[in-house]
Amino acid sequence: MAEKGIFEGLPWWVKWIAVPVLVLAVFGGLIMSVLGFVVTLIFKALLLVALIGGLIFVVKKFTSSSSSSKGDW
Repeated sequence: MAEKGIFEGLPWWVKWIAVPVLVLAVFGGLIMSVLGFVVTLIFKALLLVALIGGLIFVVKKFTSSSSSSKGDW
């Protein structure tokens, strides 16, 4: 593998501390914006599901109370 050739002979802290810190320093903003987008998307999807569920509940509640003599609810 190419990774072994690159990191061979270097101290362990270069591979496990210095390289991840450099990656976060360079791509940290991109990573945070992608994570923020994903969290926002999940939140909006859950909000949409809750609003649709609430709408269905309210519609069924009012339609059943207006037609309670039919006994279909």
